[in-house]
Amino acid sequence: MTKKKLGADKDKFRMFMGKYGIGVILLLMMVFISFVEPSFRSASNMINVATQVSINAMIAYGMCLAITTEGIDLSVGAQLALVSCILGQLISNKGWGILPAILAAVLISTLWGAINGLLISKFNMFPFVVTLSTQLIIRGFAQVISGGQAIPITETTFKSIYSSKVAQIPFPILVLILVTILMYLLLHWTKLGRYVFAVGDNMNAAIASGVSVVKTKTAVYAISGFLAGIAGVIFTAKTASAQSNIGIGYETDAVAACVLGGTSFAGGVATVPGVLMGIFIIGFIYNGMNLIGIDSYYQSMTKGAVIIGAVLLDMVMNKKTN
Repeated sequence: MTKKKLGADKDKFRMFMGKYGIGVILLLMMVFISFVEPSFRSASNMINVATQVSINAMIAYGMCLAITTEGIDLSVGAQLALVSCILGQLISNKGWGILPAILAAVLISTLWGAINGLLISKFNMFPFVVTLSTQLIIRGFAQVISGGQAIPITETTFKSIYSSKVAQIPFPILVLILVTILMYLLLHWTKLGRYVFAVGDNMNAAIASGVSVVKTKTAVYAISGFLAGIAGVIFTAKTASAQSNIGIGYETDAVAACVLGGTSFAGGVATVPGVLMGIFIIGFIYNGMNLIGIDSYYQSMTKGAVIIGAVLLDMVMNKKTN
């Protein structure tokens, strides 16, 4: 085989892995875990995993938008906790109706996201510094609102947000499907989506083309806050309790899902299906290790190793050939 032919085959392999590598990894992982623990492949377990990752997927989609603009949102876990505490106060202590309480809580998380975007774009501050700082502020607000105590929510209707089913499909999975479709349309078929890619790929060129970086990044972080709010609603309905210490480390899972799904930290590269498969890989890692009986400490180590492996694979597969 000639060097030219070998080089062409390598390029084809890189292109294939670039497009379908995440799907191949997901399939191989499912086959391996199913072989080790047969109960993993049961329909009930698959539904259980999908229901659980619906919360993380909301946060991962918002993180995907932020990373695509060459940023990051470290405040999403704290925003989830803030929404939870607001819901607890309004529903359990203030006697608000469920819908008004949800709207108010999610609106506040959306506004916090918009504040992140404005600070980053208007004042040219580093996304890492801004969202790390607002993470601390938001978490502090959550602790003040809850008084550092768990607030039980006994409303059956509210708890049914997580436990109810429509046509035998858990409601959180339906929310996941709807948000996935909307995120795909937003990122790949709207003007905002094009602006997100343009800003992340080359900000100066985007500005020269008439793209408003301030509006684009403010919208991106506002959407991230909104999705973190939705995640907070689902999580609180799951636990039937509002707590200020929840959501810790969720930003790490979101970043891992994005990296696994092919979202580039260099900006300008992302796919919604990739992020979805990335979050399922994280979910399957946790679920499979729990079924096998592996300690949670090793789960965190494995997740870290998977992130490093995904970044290295991305670098190798996208390396230009001479």
